[in-house]
Amino acid sequence: MNINLTLIVQMIVFAVLVWFTMTFVWPLILGMMEERSRRIAQGLAAAEQGQQELAQARERADAIVREARERAHQIIDQAQHRANDLVEQAKGAASTEGQRLVAAAHQQIELEATRARESLRREVGQIAVIAASKLLGREIDARTHADLISKLATEI
Repeated sequence: MNINLTLIVQMIVFAVLVWFTMTFVWPLILGMMEERSRRIAQGLAAAEQGQQELAQARERADAIVREARERAHQIIDQAQHRANDLVEQAKGAASTEGQRLVAAAHQQIELEATRARESLRREVGQIAVIAASKLLGREIDARTHADLISKLATEI
């Protein structure tokens, strides 16, 4: 009977152990497992949200980079247009200045030619007076015949 009684006592102790474990230990273990499971689920959800935010951030960054490139191209185009405009303005200004200088040079040439003609007329008049005085054998006064000399100079 010793074996039967031992077997029954062991079964009772095992039943008490099972009951104690199911009542006090098992809920603590299940609570910790559920807490761990909840934390893992939160971590996975946070990781998924982080992945979505990362994808959105990359899209925003790509959009910003595209916008910056477009803006840079616009700025470059504007700068090229402005440079072309400035070159055209400079060409126009240079052409105008060149025309002005040519006109001034023509005026200066005309003025110098007129002066040279006047000087030549005076010299011709003086030569004519000298030649006439030699031909006549007497001296002609240039002051008294100034009107005649100037008329002769203009005819020449």
